[in-house]
This record gives sequence, C-alpha cells and structure tokens, in this order.
Amino acid sequence: MNYSAQKEIVLKALKDNVVHPTAEYLCDRIREVYPTLGVATVYRNLNKMAEGGVIKKIDGLEQKAHFDHNTHEHYHMMCDKCKRIFDVSSDVAPNILEKTENEMHCKVTSYDVILHGICEDCLKEE
Repeated sequence: MNYSAQKEIVLKALKDNVVHPTAEYLCDRIREVYPTLGVATVYRNLNKMAEGGVIKKIDGLEQKAHFDHNTHEHYHMMCDKCKRIFDVSSDVAPNILEKTENEMHCKVTSYDVILHGICEDCLKEE
C-alpha cells in the first residue's frame, strides 16, 4: 500500500468519526478493516496532515493529542465526564480575536480555545 492510499485511509477514518479521536483510537478503528496498517504509519500520516494544515491537531487534553478534520475556525468543548470533544461555533464569542488585538495591541495568528463542562448526554444521566 503506497503513502497516498495510507493517507486516504487515515483521513477517511478521521472524517467518519463524530468524536475528535486520539491516534490510538483511530488506529484501533482502522486496524479492524486494515489489520496490516502499522501504528507508526497512522501516527506519521496524522502528524504530516496536521503539519500540512489538512487536519487540526488538538494538544493539551488528557496528555494525548486529538485530531479534527474540521480546519475552519471554531472552538472545542470537552466533556469532563465522558471525555468526548465537541465542535463549538466561533460565533459564541464574536469579535474575540479583534477585541484581543485591540486591547493587547498584538496580532493573533492562531488560537486554540477549549471549553470544559458536561455534555448533554452526561447531564441526562445525572
């Protein structure tokens, strides 16, 4: 299997997930269908795609990187109970970048906003 085929397999597995999976989670799902695809191959492809801007790598959660196929500007919310990560529209805090630049006299070049809370499903279980 060549590099582009491996890359497409990894990217498809990421896009097919509603969660923002870790590399380990993705690897387990991929190997159910492609048992010969190595762990190192999955990691390498995820990191190359993140470096190239094809996907987004979310660091700083539970000591593991998570991956997101949505590269448009948005925030994330992590459920403190089930540990799932959800996309949150950047419309929830309009003008935050502009306000930050104006108040701090700086230029924001990128951002990662991770909200923490309890998701709807976990709230129903309480």
